[in-house]
Amino acid sequence: MLKPVLHSLLLTLSLLVASLPAYAQEEQKEIVYYGFDPDIVTNYISGNKRSLGYIRLTIELMLEDKSFLPAIEHHEPLILDIIYGTVSKQSEDKIKSLTGREEIRLDILEQLQAAMKKETGDAMIRDLLFTKYFYQ
Repeated sequence: MLKPVLHSLLLTLSLLVASLPAYAQEEQKEIVYYGFDPDIVTNYISGNKRSLGYIRLTIELMLEDKSFLPAIEHHEPLILDIIYGTVSKQSEDKIKSLTGREEIRLDILEQLQAAMKKETGDAMIRDLLFTKYFYQ
């Protein structure tokens, strides 16, 4: 009497597992963060154009998968070049405003994703976070 119930229960369970969405059955990717050491420090053009201001950033890259870490480490010089190049070309007004800061963040993110797509075939970087943003 117990065998038919057990058989029926196993059959029901196997049908439920088979009907799960494909994404639930896939292995979940592990999101990781990659930071740069030391902090990023560069100059920007101040409003009076006679002096330079400086900005100090700590940036964390949110990566789609842990397996992307070796490629990010390999391309770190390219990534830093893009970050330094973008930040140093910004105006003082943009550096000091909250909306400007967000525009800079999105601009760097887009450039990094395009560069990684070109170099590796995958954008890899899901997001970019400023964890420290200090200017003078």
